[in-house]
Amino acid sequence: MVAAGLLALLTFFALTLGAPTYDALHVHDTRATAPAGYKASAAADPNEVLSLRIALKTDTSALVQKLLDVSTPGSKDYRKFLSKAQVEKLTAPSADGVAAVNAWLKKNGLTATPGATNQWLNIEVPVAKANAMLDTDFTVYENKDTGISAVRTLAYSLPKSVKPFVDFIYPVTAFPVQSSRGIAAKHTTGVFRNSTMGRRAGTADPSCAETMTPQCLQALYNIPTDPATQSSNTMVVSSFVNSFASTADLSSFLSDFRPDMSSDTTFAVTTLDGGQNDESQPSTEGSLDIQYTVGIATEVPTTFFTVGSNNGGDLTGFLDLVNELISQDNPPTVFTTSFGFPEELVPEDLANNICNAYAQLGARGTSILFSSGDSGVDDGQGGTCTTFRPTFPSGCPFVTVVGATQGVSPEVAADFSSGGFSNVFTQPDYQQDAVGSYLSKLGDVNAGLFNTGGRGFPDVSAAGVAYQVNIGGEVQPVSGTSASTPLFASMVALLNDRLIAGGQAPIGFLNPMLYSSGLTALDDVVQGSNPGCGTDGFPADQGWDPVTGLGTPDFAKFLTVLGL
Repeated sequence: MVAAGLLALLTFFALTLGAPTYDALHVHDTRATAPAGYKASAAADPNEVLSLRIALKTDTSALVQKLLDVSTPGSKDYRKFLSKAQVEKLTAPSADGVAAVNAWLKKNGLTATPGATNQWLNIEVPVAKANAMLDTDFTVYENKDTGISAVRTLAYSLPKSVKPFVDFIYPVTAFPVQSSRGIAAKHTTGVFRNSTMGRRAGTADPSCAETMTPQCLQALYNIPTDPATQSSNTMVVSSFVNSFASTADLSSFLSDFRPDMSSDTTFAVTTLDGGQNDESQPSTEGSLDIQYTVGIATEVPTTFFTVGSNNGGDLTGFLDLVNELISQDNPPTVFTTSFGFPEELVPEDLANNICNAYAQLGARGTSILFSSGDSGVDDGQGGTCTTFRPTFPSGCPFVTVVGATQGVSPEVAADFSSGGFSNVFTQPDYQQDAVGSYLSKLGDVNAGLFNTGGRGFPDVSAAGVAYQVNIGGEVQPVSGTSASTPLFASMVALLNDRLIAGGQAPIGFLNPMLYSSGLTALDDVVQGSNPGCGTDGFPADQGWDPVTGLGTPDFAKFLTVLGL
């Protein structure tokens, strides 16, 4: 009897050990509905091959601490930037995680290829297999307003053995989002009352309030005309949505507004995701960005990085561009972008991933600047807003966000200048005192309409009205944070040139310096507001405010701050 029982027990263990292990699936990501405008039209073709990207989980805490160490004046590591290899080591996913993901893919007959950085794996998988692997149902969604069609799903699951190592799979539940340009919908003018508040050291002709030129900006912000000398100091100007720039228009612009420069001065072009630069169709955005970088940052090597549409949408273009720059052995010292998105349309996991990618660039010495947008306290997507809607990546704490002013004596906030508080990113330590001071003065104004604990933006501002731009051979006035942002970026590039010429490192991530020692190089803007969502928006005030940030720059004072 005992022998029979023992035999049965051994048989049970043998059968148990020989049975396949069930790796249970668990929901990894879900959304309640498709974004506004998208409607399901049909089941996806089971044979259609999807290009998916697996974002591997990494611990970014050490990276962020290093970024702050190399970016904060007074730190023993200030401007001692990391190498590409050092950043890759800090952001590498665990070996166990990579092995688990690859084993899962192999089990399903798939082999991943390396992504643009070590945090990504790419796979090509038919819809039918993707449905089975992810326990989902890929569907064709169409947006009749934009004409965009995309194969997406609203939820997916991952095996227990893989889930802890995957951040997300893109773009499974991420729908295409079109970027918006930081160009004001109208040419803004106004009457500027005479006041000593906000008056700056630089002097510009009063006519500059209505006709802004490089000479006006040089006078207003004490920007030098001397040519840069350091070839290692480079600037990238990003371009999306078929935004093109013309060398012929640039030549005419320089002849008209920078006669001290050679009209043959030009820019390099680099493409990504099928991008191009069709010079026969210069755009307002592309023309503005190039003419006020090349035309202000005299002789700084400038590259127009144009991102095409072979990527599933502009949001993917943002991701591809930053990862492309991270992959470079020598990324630019300045990276400026005048495009953005409504924050609420960007999946939070993707928003954090892109933001952390900017942290990687910053840790290597790149100053990253973005326009805040041109919709006041709204995000530019139209419709009715019941609360203030921030823009992206303005909320990312690892970039410098630029608002806009108008007028010259004094400068006041441009009413279109976007600003507010992120609903995704928390307030970084470097701005807590400045933001806290503003909120205490604001009191109950706009109470309940914004996230008081969110990262506040913009960080700084500059003139953004009536820039004279040559577009297709015709000079036109252009206004927006798309004007103020390349201007501020160009000033940073010129400061970097002075630093590098003196054997020093460039500035890198600007914000910790701007909110501390850099305050003395910024002139406060205390008038104006940014209305929207049926309100007057936020008022400008002494100190930081979510309209003009900390104020507008003075090049000469920045030289002093940097010890030059």
